[in-house]
Amino acid sequence: MEAAPHNPAETELIVQSTDQMKELGRRLAKLLRAGDLVMLSGELGAGKTTLTRGLGEGLGVRGAVASPTFVIARVHPSLGGGPPLVHVDAYRLGGGLDEMEDLDLDVSLPESVIVVEWGEGKVEELTDDRLQVVIHRAVGDTTDEVRHVTLTGLGERWANADLGVLSA
Repeated sequence: MEAAPHNPAETELIVQSTDQMKELGRRLAKLLRAGDLVMLSGELGAGKTTLTRGLGEGLGVRGAVASPTFVIARVHPSLGGGPPLVHVDAYRLGGGLDEMEDLDLDVSLPESVIVVEWGEGKVEELTDDRLQVVIHRAVGDTTDEVRHVTLTGLGERWANADLGVLSA
């Protein structure tokens, strides 16, 4: 992974493979704590679920992390006393937070790490503090594994976080 110059609450990385995307997730897990909301965006096949698999490994949670597209949300309890991982796929949800209320994310947030794929315009009202992760890939070239990943920390929680450590 290569990093571009950054301010503490934002960093850009170039990820060369699916293994590196998983590793990025494992590294990111070390920065996360209960109460964190991570919003993932990127086109289909960009690597959102692969990144979340790495997060699950890094957080030491139970169960294989898979795309929750058809169940909307999966909870992966911690195996070692850390926060559970709540993995949400909001792709099929059209409305805003109202449609998400059935998931009780606001109840889960204080004690969990919540990762939401396709959450733009749907979960921002949960908290002012969130980490936005945008993954871009070369469109049209399905064999190209190179991804450009931008991580932006928003709110007081991320004001002093140095996301540049993720490129180490």
